[in-house]
Amino acid sequence: MAPQGEVKVLGAWPSPFVMRPRIALNLKSVEYEFVEENLGNKSELLLKSNPVYKKIPVLIHGDKPVCESLVIVQYIDEAWKDSTSILPSDPYDRAMARFWAAYVDDKIFPTMRGIVAADEGEAKAAAVALFKEGLSLLEEALVKMSKGKKFFGGDEIGYVDIAFGCYISWFKVTNVISNVNLFDESATPHLVAWIHSFSSHPAVKDVMPETDKLLEFFNNVVLPRMRAAAAAK
Repeated sequence: MAPQGEVKVLGAWPSPFVMRPRIALNLKSVEYEFVEENLGNKSELLLKSNPVYKKIPVLIHGDKPVCESLVIVQYIDEAWKDSTSILPSDPYDRAMARFWAAYVDDKIFPTMRGIVAADEGEAKAAAVALFKEGLSLLEEALVKMSKGKKFFGGDEIGYVDIAFGCYISWFKVTNVISNVNLFDESATPHLVAWIHSFSSHPAVKDVMPETDKLLEFFNNVVLPRMRAAAAAK
């Protein structure tokens, strides 16, 4: 039986982390209200719901807030058990899914940011090489975990798909602003095919930011912050 209570997601459209609970809720066919936050003037609801980190995303189910994107995805999977499972049922497979999701956040996302921040020349080439080294490991993981299917989760989007796929639009923005090609079909053919399958999935396509809009956000918001931080050093 589906749990009762109104569902809200507090977030901001450019955030890859906010995509995660939205995709999970879509996979579970759970209706929810998306509340767009102004991170320059955080709402009382956000500050009350996440008093520890004061960050998005926050899922509010009834009167209970749940924070941190992957924690929220796990909560959604456990709270709405009647539909497609996001985490595998097998304990080992579930542990491996959590391992690779953590790898994405600990290694892939920081190296992507490193590419953007790197100076041209050897520094940028080294950052791209480090990123692609991580991708080769994820390519191997996809082949092993998917068992010949479309997704890390098999026939359907799973935990690692959500953890990794939320960054796709930012990968595309990085390609543009850094003049690189992060996903080479000759090196990671399965990941290139996976990107298309994930991006076109009904649970994903309506919540994935458009690259042009995200690029505009980067140029108008993120880049000035990066320059200000560099000048302050």
